[in-house]
This record gives sequence, C-alpha cells and structure tokens, in this order.
Amino acid sequence: MAKKRSPTADYAVYLAVRFVVMVIQGMPERWALSCGNILAWLVYQVDKRHREVARDNLRYAFPELCADPVECDRIVRATYRHFCVMFIEMILLPRKFKLTNWSLRLRCLDTRSYVGALTETNRPTMVVTGHFGNWEIASYAMGAFGFPSSAIARALDNPYLDAYFRKFRERTGQTVLCKNGDFDKITKVLETNGALCTLGDQDAGPRGLFVEFFNRPASTHKAVALMALEYRPLMVVLGTARVNKPWGYEVHVEDVIDPNDYADRRDAVEAITIRYTKALERLIRKFPEQYFWLHRRWKHQPVQRAAKAKSQAA
Repeated sequence: MAKKRSPTADYAVYLAVRFVVMVIQGMPERWALSCGNILAWLVYQVDKRHREVARDNLRYAFPELCADPVECDRIVRATYRHFCVMFIEMILLPRKFKLTNWSLRLRCLDTRSYVGALTETNRPTMVVTGHFGNWEIASYAMGAFGFPSSAIARALDNPYLDAYFRKFRERTGQTVLCKNGDFDKITKVLETNGALCTLGDQDAGPRGLFVEFFNRPASTHKAVALMALEYRPLMVVLGTARVNKPWGYEVHVEDVIDPNDYADRRDAVEAITIRYTKALERLIRKFPEQYFWLHRRWKHQPVQRAAKAKSQAA
C-alpha cells in the first residue's frame, strides 16, 4: 500500500528546489559548476548505500579494471562528479543552450543516421538510450532543432516537482508521456509516424526478459521490442557523452535497427532486445564513468540463478 503523501511537505520540497535553482541560475557559470564538484564530494561521503551499489556493479562489469580497489573507487568518484555536474548543467541549460551557440555545447558524430531517421516521413522513429551521459540534453536539443518528440518517463511522486520538471522538459517541444498511464498516447505517436524516446536499461522485475548486459543477466522490458515489431519504427540507439568539461557533449549513434529485418524470426523480441542492449553496453565501455552505476540494474536475476546464489551463500 502506497504511503499517503503530505501536500504541505511536497510543496515545501518544491519551494526548496525552486530556491536552489534560482540561486544556481543567478551565479556565474564557473561558480555554479564548482558547486557541482563540491556536491559530488559531499554526496559521495554521505551516500554509503549507493556508493557500495556502484562498486558492486563495477566489479561485475569490469572485473579486471576494478580488481584494484583504488581504480574502482576512482570510477565511482568520477561517476558522482559526472552526474552532479550534469545536474548543474541542466539547471543552466535554458539560459546557456541557444540556437546561436549550440555547436559549442553539442555535436553529433553520425548526423546522417540520426537526422535521416527523424526526417523519415513514411515510418516512425524510436530513439533508445540509457542512463548514460546526459540523456536529457539530446531530447532538449531535438525540440530546439525543430524535431518534436515524445519521451516515456515515470511521473515523480511529488506532483509539484513533477509538473515543474515536466514544464522544463517540454520547453522546446518535447512531450513527456507517463509509462504507466499514457499507453494510448504512446502508441498514437508511433501510429502517426512520430518520434518516441525511451530508456532501454531499466530493471523489469522478475518477469522481465533476461539478456546479457556486461556478462550478467539483466531483467529488461519487452515493450520496446514489442512496439518495434508492431509499428516498425527505425530504432536509433544512441548516447550523449561528455567529451569536454564543461558543456562539451557528443551524440554517439551506436546502432540503427530495422525491425523489418526480424519480422520472420520466432525469437524477434529477444534478438532485438539483445541487439540494443549490446549497443548500449558498447557505449558505456567507452565512457564507464558516465553510466549511472548507482542504480541496481541487476536487481532481479533468473529464478535458477538466484536460487544457486542463495545456495552458495548458505
């Protein structure tokens, strides 16, 4: 049973967030970004639970690299710095990202594949990414460049913050759709040859499709592949990686998948899921400190594997 929320507490948190945003936007950019580094150091010190989750994930993903505790800790610290600085950059984004200076902030390494898919008029586009780099700036830029899109996201528990961040995300023309309540709107985007953005690296629970991700079974949602097979969009698997500090991002198009190539395969759902998961893994291997190792991507394991692990522990 969901815990009953307090509207007063939710609104107080919302006001606190708005105050922090106001202060950061009023600072010189150099000061604001320095706050991101300070925040990363502070959160690393106090957030023991997620710090250990990140270390555990990295030991599985990069067993040789992270056999050295010092090197493993370096990547964990770098991960905190990346996402805390990214948080500051997103606060500054509406004031710093303009059509007159966008090329100083962002560039695409495979413009032909990316723009070609977005401008395809006879079929929809599905952009698949993960909790990697700065996934928000790519969607923000798509709208600014005149490519309206819809993004699937989970609504925040705090309704005031949810409305506030939704307004930010939709500033340049992107529409945010709730994954739990907007199924009809999601399918409408694909039916009308629109562009749909989704994250492909979220844990799908014990009933998800288990595919190898960094040599370890990861529960993955089947919906991405199922929608691809039903509506036949061009699937663009990409990530937006920071290559310069600050404000230097590159859109890496890692793979373009045509579901028509899998239409006659009995294992089509699994094959497509494996393919885009492997593409995301390749991206992360290039920039390991820019993946959100703090979340429990391998939270659920296949029943047989989980039972074996429990037996070994006993």
